[in-house]
This record gives sequence, structure tokens and C-alpha cells, in this order.
Amino acid sequence: MRVSGPTPICGTISGIRGCIRIHHHYHLSKNLGNFLVWLLGGCFSFTGKMQDHGSLPSVLDVHVNVAGRSSVLGKVKSRKARWSVRPSDMSNKTFNPIRAIVDNMKVKPNPNKTMIALSIGDPTVFGNLPTDPEVTQAMKDALDSGKFNGYVPSIGYLSSREEVASYYHCPEAPLEAKDVILTSGCSQAIELCLAVLANPGQNILVPRPGFSLYRTLAESMGIEVKLYNLLPEKNWEIDLKQLESLIDEKTVCLIVNNPSNPCGSVFSRRHLQKILAVAARQCVPILADEIYGDMVFSDSKFEPLATLSSKVPILSCGGLAKRWLVPGWRMGWILIHDRRDIFGNEIRDGLTKLSQRILGPCTLVQGALKSILCRTPRVFYHNTLSFLKSNADLCYGALAAIPGLRPIRPSGAMYLMVGIEMEHFPEFENDVEFTEQLVAEQSVHCLPATCFEYPNFFRVVITVPEVMMLEACSRIQEFCEQHYHCAEGSQEECDK
Repeated sequence: MRVSGPTPICGTISGIRGCIRIHHHYHLSKNLGNFLVWLLGGCFSFTGKMQDHGSLPSVLDVHVNVAGRSSVLGKVKSRKARWSVRPSDMSNKTFNPIRAIVDNMKVKPNPNKTMIALSIGDPTVFGNLPTDPEVTQAMKDALDSGKFNGYVPSIGYLSSREEVASYYHCPEAPLEAKDVILTSGCSQAIELCLAVLANPGQNILVPRPGFSLYRTLAESMGIEVKLYNLLPEKNWEIDLKQLESLIDEKTVCLIVNNPSNPCGSVFSRRHLQKILAVAARQCVPILADEIYGDMVFSDSKFEPLATLSSKVPILSCGGLAKRWLVPGWRMGWILIHDRRDIFGNEIRDGLTKLSQRILGPCTLVQGALKSILCRTPRVFYHNTLSFLKSNADLCYGALAAIPGLRPIRPSGAMYLMVGIEMEHFPEFENDVEFTEQLVAEQSVHCLPATCFEYPNFFRVVITVPEVMMLEACSRIQEFCEQHYHCAEGSQEECDK
């Protein structure tokens, strides 16, 4: 509609009649005109043009006449349309220290030596650790059945949750399907646990050294991270006194990673009981990251944390990734252990609500779960662990013989931590520079432990083929021999 000249439109608000007069030459959108009529309920007239589509002026001079008295409302600014797209606070707070360090490495590998990556925690990279044929067949059968192509409950099929509950059930830590939440990998399981337990401004307790994702997830949610120390001289046991000193009224969760990434350590039953005693005394629930629970060498034993206490509520996170060597299939789970009903329905309901944000993990893998859990032969697990232990022993023995390095013997998982006696390598300021130069000279890539909040160490992944592990250790030895210097006052050691 095109209008020129004043046009009165009358109306009433609470019995008060009035009019609005807008003096300006402008294009007035129909919606704004209708809004003014509704808002003022009076009659208004204006000079200018009105059309269905057009641009608004930056300022309107508005006059109102109510009951015969005229007044000026003042200058009313309209929104000037412009693009203003900015990243969210959550995205700005999301920081992965591994990516930050690795992506900023400016050195290039030695072109005369094939690159050996001892940095990637993916057992499938080199092709020497395939999953079992039964696992692959279970996926093929699920796909061919045509039964698992649609949406399912966000926490997973009931039948799939029953299989996971049955697999991990034991008298000391009973489980039912209602105690299982299926997730898109163990990483999402950890994310859901943090999201259901903590609010912005509260804090969680995280191991140092520890898996960097804990901090990445927590800080993106506005959750404070407090670091408790693991002690290399005690095979990476927790400094329990220091841990307990960190707890305050805002502490809502203790993360316990056992077996450990990056340390490869496995806590003893006695040490786990001490950890549980702290949690019970301070009334702090535990997030147990037990994704490597079935990757323990023959001379050690893994104790699921929930089997040792009925007093402390525990959310145990696990999945298919490591034991079945299929990290890309993204199937994880949360096991809710709460025999004293401390979580109540609120935490369970909260986990269900949070899982609805992505509507659950891959249905094909859910459909294959029963066969994967029940039909995978024991010899497959045995062979995987035998290989990892052999490589761990080989790597530990080779690196322990190198002056300036202090490897800590692992008991499980896929990793080994190596201390660098930096006083013997004075040309390097820290572990990041040490590992960068190792890449430049020897084309061997190890992660500096600064990635795990623990400087002057580096982490070795032990899943590579044996011949590659031998070659990597040989190159590390050559590198250290070239850069090693006797510390002041230690000539006797150097003469050995």
C-alpha cells in the first residue's frame, strides 16, 4: 500500500484515545505501522510514503496527541541491519593443548629417514592390530539385517544396554539396563558425566599428567579444573594428601583414570581403596575413566573402582575403542553405580536429557553389540595384550639404557612415559623443544608431556610394529648421544 499525506488511524487503550504523528520522509514497513497502531491504540498521521517493503530511517521524530494534548516522545532509533556473526563463548573457551602444540610445530622431519609416529593413541594406524573377524562379522550381520537403520532412544536400544549391563555385572557391582547409557564413544561419555555433575563456576579434580580432553571439555563449559599430582617415583600413584587439599565447597567431581593415559599405570587395590576413602570422606562423586580397563598386562590386575565401594557414587566410562581395537566406531557407555541412591533420579534423568542432544550413538554398532561382546574369542584379547607387553618391555629396556632418559615401566594401556633429565640436554629449554628436534633430526615423533600438564617428559605409544619400535628406540638413542652433556660435577658418571 502506498500512502501520501496524513492518514489517521483511531483506536483505544484503557479508554484513552490519542493519535501519533510521525514527521519524516521515509519508507515505513507495514509491520511497523501495524505495531504502532497496536502499541498506542490511537490515531496517527504521518507525512511521507508507506509501502510494503522498504528501508527504515535511522531516526523517527514521533509526536503523540492524547486527549488533545500534544507531546514529543523523542527520537526513536531503529535497528540498522548489518552482518555481525561471532563465535560463541563455548567455542572460544574450547582449547586442546595437544592440537595447540602439535599444530604449531614448525620443524620438518628429516627427509632421509622415514617418519615414525609414536604420538598417536590409535591402535589401528599401522595395520598390525586389526580387530577380530568375529567383530567385523557382527557389524556386517547388523547391516545386512536391515533392522538398525532408524532412530532409537537416545540412551540406546534396551537390548543393547542389557548386553552391556550383563557383560560388566558382578556381585560386587551389580548392573541392570537402567544403569547403562550408550554414548558416541568414551569421549562423549566423559562429556555427559561432566555436564550432568558440574555447573559453570564449580570445579573438578583432574590428574596431572592426565588425558587432555578433561580440561578441554570442562573449560568449554565454564568449569574450573584443579590438578592433582601423580607420582612417577611411585609408579604414578596419586598424591592423596595433595588431592584432598584441593577439595572445597565447589568441588563436584573427582576424575580417576585407571589404567592411565598417558602413564600406562595400573592402580593397586589398596591404592584404589585409599582414593575411595578420600571421596567418601569429602562426599565427592567419582568419574571413573576405565576405557583401558581390559588392557592390563599379565603381571598386573585391573580392579573396577565400583567393585570396591558401595558408599561412593561412581559414573564409570568405557567403550569398544581400545579392547576391541575399533576407536572409529564411536561406541561408548556410562555405567551408573549408585547403590545408596545418592544420585537419585535426578542424575539419571539428567544424563538421559543430555544424551538427547545428539539422539544417541550409531545404531548399527548397537545392533552388533551382543555378538561383539559374546562372540569375540578370548585368544584375540590374549594376543593383543601379549603384543603390547612385549613392545612395552622392549621399549622400556632400550630407553632405560640411554643416558639422560628415565622411562617409567608401564603395567597396561598403550603408553609409556619417559622422563628427560634436562640438565644433560642444556641446548633444549623444555620437552617441547626436545621432541621437536627429535622430529627434525631423526623423524621420530613423540608427544611432549607438556600436552598432559607434565613438562620434561614425553609419551611413547607402544602399538607400532616391533621392527618399527626397535628402529625408533635406536634413533632416540642416537639423538640423545649427540646432544647429551655431563651435568656439572658429574664427570664420574660420564666416564662410565
